[in-house]
Amino acid sequence: MAFLRSSDLAPPISPAHSGKVVRHFTPNWFAVTMGTGILSVALAQFPAVPALFQIGQALWLLNIAFFAACSVLYATRWVLYPAESARIFRHPVASMFFGCIPMGLATIINGFLIYGRLHAPDAAVEIAMLLWWLDVALSIACGLAIPFVMFTRQSHGLESMTGVWLLPIVACEVACVSGALLIPHLADSNAQISVLIVSVILWGCSVPLAMGILAILFMRLVLHKLPPVGMAATSWLALGPIGTGALGLFVISQNAPTVLVAHGLGAVADGVAGASLLAGMLLWGYGMWWLAMAVMITLRYLREGIPFNMGWWGFTFPLGVYAIATARLSDILHFAPIADLAAVLVAALAFIWLLVATLTVRGICDRSAFVAPCLAAD
Repeated sequence: MAFLRSSDLAPPISPAHSGKVVRHFTPNWFAVTMGTGILSVALAQFPAVPALFQIGQALWLLNIAFFAACSVLYATRWVLYPAESARIFRHPVASMFFGCIPMGLATIINGFLIYGRLHAPDAAVEIAMLLWWLDVALSIACGLAIPFVMFTRQSHGLESMTGVWLLPIVACEVACVSGALLIPHLADSNAQISVLIVSVILWGCSVPLAMGILAILFMRLVLHKLPPVGMAATSWLALGPIGTGALGLFVISQNAPTVLVAHGLGAVADGVAGASLLAGMLLWGYGMWWLAMAVMITLRYLREGIPFNMGWWGFTFPLGVYAIATARLSDILHFAPIADLAAVLVAALAFIWLLVATLTVRGICDRSAFVAPCLAAD
């Protein structure tokens, strides 16, 4: 099976540079932490199956170690190769993956609330809170800086557009979900209302903009047809902001009313809960269309054969957040068919993760996975 870069838009890297791990380490590696982290969270949605919970906890611990390793390697690259590292801001695809850093961190934060509290309740919540504020800062930075360089430094065309445009934008709504999940674990009511307000603002900074990008993406697909086969996984990225946006609204619907009542806003608490649930269900229904379309597009690509690249991790996180949103909706509605769908989606996620992780390990061992597209001109 051929190994290609996650973008066919860039020419192949010179063989003389292949295998230099630090020099070619780019933010797309944090997509591994996104995919692994979302599976660890998804497996915790089935408390009746203790084995899945234990596997999820092991994946969470593995993800912490991998995120730390990625952080050290990428920081080292900036120290050793600052000029080359800065080229990423001019690359129209590689720069989008900066959004993977806060999104990967968000899955670790969620893991502290799911798994960490079982071992050190107070410490886990405190760590989650500190990491969440860091995640908020990183998400806002990505959501502003990357679009700004798109406007001022990079060259883009409608025909070359893919779902990767969503990556720096979606980070804010992923942080929103983590904040909404954090609220009931905070003892201080002032901290609760602060986190709630910031979470709602983060949702507003991300979801409307992502919906606009999806409209443009629809037009691009109509006018210019599917991207090259090497970008096959980008067909799933549209599901990310939809699933995350719906999940954020579901969690806000459940956790916001108590906070609002405690701060004298009880008159609007029920309205906020109902509106959030309804809007979340509408988004979730919209996601069903993109899920079906992503499956159809992937089957079309499979007829050609999809070469492996690190972009395959794009199959995991969007499916994972939509699966978790589905599980959360089933908990709210107590509707068995939705619960069954959530189980199917999580099973599909686990299968895809195993496949992509296996191929990634092979790429790590032979170093073929370490290719920086921003150095392709060398």
